[in-house]
Amino acid sequence: MPCILPVSDLRNYNEVLKNVSKDTPVYLTKNGRGCYVVVDIKEYERMVAELELQHAIAEGENSAKKRGWLSVADIRKKYEV
Repeated sequence: MPCILPVSDLRNYNEVLKNVSKDTPVYLTKNGRGCYVVVDIKEYERMVAELELQHAIAEGENSAKKRGWLSVADIRKKYEV
């Protein structure tokens, strides 16, 4: 179950941080609307790495669409593997 707290609870941030774990972010609201999310640093780093990987894959797909795909034989020939 998600942990949703008002941002004013940050006055006692130690209590808010007790609710944060790798699989459980804390959602902070301001005036009844979602405003911030507090996540575990390892989870944040994993999310950033995943987004970077997705971006690199998308760039590769776009390049392949523009310039064409390489076959395994072409790559072996180019790098003599």
